[in-house]
Amino acid sequence: MTKKQGTVLVIDDDEGVLHTAKVILKPHFSAVKTFNSPHDLPAYLKRHHVDVLVLDMNFSRGVTSGQEGLAWLKKIRQTDPGLHILVNTAYGDIDIAVQAMKAGAVDFLTKPWEKEKLLSTVLSIFELSQSKKEINQLRNKTKILNQDLNRQFDNIIGHSESMQHIFRAIDKIAGTDANVLILGENGTGKELIARAIHQRSTRHKESFIKVDLGAITESLFSSELFGHAKGAFTDAKESRAGRFEIASGGSLFLDEIGNTSAAMQAKLLTALQQREIVRVGSNKPVSIDIRLICATNRDIYEMVAKNTFRQDLLYRINTVEINLPPLRERKEDIPLLANHYLKLYAAKYQKERLQISRNTLDKLVAYQWPGNIRELQHAVERAIIMSNNHRLLPSDFLLKNPEAGRQRNLPDTLNIELLEKNAIETAITMANGNLTKASEELGIGRTTLYRKMRRYGITI
Repeated sequence: MTKKQGTVLVIDDDEGVLHTAKVILKPHFSAVKTFNSPHDLPAYLKRHHVDVLVLDMNFSRGVTSGQEGLAWLKKIRQTDPGLHILVNTAYGDIDIAVQAMKAGAVDFLTKPWEKEKLLSTVLSIFELSQSKKEINQLRNKTKILNQDLNRQFDNIIGHSESMQHIFRAIDKIAGTDANVLILGENGTGKELIARAIHQRSTRHKESFIKVDLGAITESLFSSELFGHAKGAFTDAKESRAGRFEIASGGSLFLDEIGNTSAAMQAKLLTALQQREIVRVGSNKPVSIDIRLICATNRDIYEMVAKNTFRQDLLYRINTVEINLPPLRERKEDIPLLANHYLKLYAAKYQKERLQISRNTLDKLVAYQWPGNIRELQHAVERAIIMSNNHRLLPSDFLLKNPEAGRQRNLPDTLNIELLEKNAIETAITMANGNLTKASEELGIGRTTLYRKMRRYGITI
């Protein structure tokens, strides 16, 4: 016989009743606890989880009114509102039964009870508690998933060598449970990469939960990520699971992790090290099983050097690192992306016959796209909305500073790689070998600069 994985707590001032209850229930539950007084119960409930409580209604010698039990019942409900309580007394009074049910009891038994009656009642209440727990978890998970499903995600598009390298990396790491850190500028598609990793992983049938850490205030951080117990703070009208708990079994995507404060980083590190969280207002640890994927647009290595990001947390989150190139470094993908969004928004705005001219594509390829793919997407959508022709023309795209980054005098070569190599060497020389200053002058992250230096064989 398989025992139910749950805890039953029996409180009665009669040691014989406690012994009998333990003999009856122990073969069926993984844990059966007994108290001969309820006085230590509130403190116990704050530290331990109980599935079913069997509570006597009288504790003082000669008292038979049941009022002691009612008072304790109300106090217990304040401490743990979700606890399922079975009350019992040697004096079967219908008025006490009604009062107990109104105060929050699930069922009522009269002593002396039959073995089968006690066991069947406790088993039924236990199953009810498990069902309610599953419903609450499902409700929380559905709420979060519905929020995420309201956002639109497109397939990752790109045939450039840099994107092919990214695709190969995804194929290698997706099947593992290794933590992944995705680096890249705003609008480069970090979330799409995170979702692609999840969809190709062994956890693809479970939840992918996103948390935008840049949008969470420090005061709400613990509640959002770890959940809270009912009454933990003013607006906590019910217990709520956090994102870690909801994502358990699936993948948790922490976006903009570089925007976290020192206090947030410490809490994250503790949760990741211990593989468990504690809801706000509770002392009960909850085990978590997640695949962690993080992303940031900030130079996280420079943050570590400046002591604004914990090095031990970085080691936890970057088992594997993916660097997404900005759109200006994968210009051969711009026509592909432009035509993709053309097809998407032409259908949306009922302009299916709309095409894009060669001159327009040349203009888009020449532009530097500081907002990356997101800026290109919005530019195409706006052009389609405003266009009165069957073809998108260069004039339909009102781009900011389209000549930004281009020299006034023509260079000796138009080879993109030679131009980029010359720009890097010039920036390093101007910065007297300071790679941080050189990367700032070039408008790229220091890790991107290191990668390009290796590519072009540039040394200091």
